[in-house]
Amino acid sequence: MEITEITVTPRNEDKLKAFVNITFDDQFVVRGLKVIKGATGFFISMPSRKMPDGSFRDIAHPINKDFRDFIEKAILDEYERQLALEPSEEAVFIKE
Repeated sequence: MEITEITVTPRNEDKLKAFVNITFDDQFVVRGLKVIKGATGFFISMPSRKMPDGSFRDIAHPINKDFRDFIEKAILDEYERQLALEPSEEAVFIKE
């Protein structure tokens, strides 16, 4: 599986740093991932839904650690690239 597009929408909040959409093989998109600033650095939060009891449950997520690491590295690399852009430039990675 190949990542063919990553779209980063920055946020200037205390912990939430960006919303992210990621496309695989130009055929499947996952919207609503988040770049979060934690105590030990940045990490990715998967899209989730609030449950009736107030807890949150991921609605899309990697099945294994290797794939999670793959996605997280690609997103955080693109987020870092976005930080280096001029504010007026759009942050979209498209694999050529």
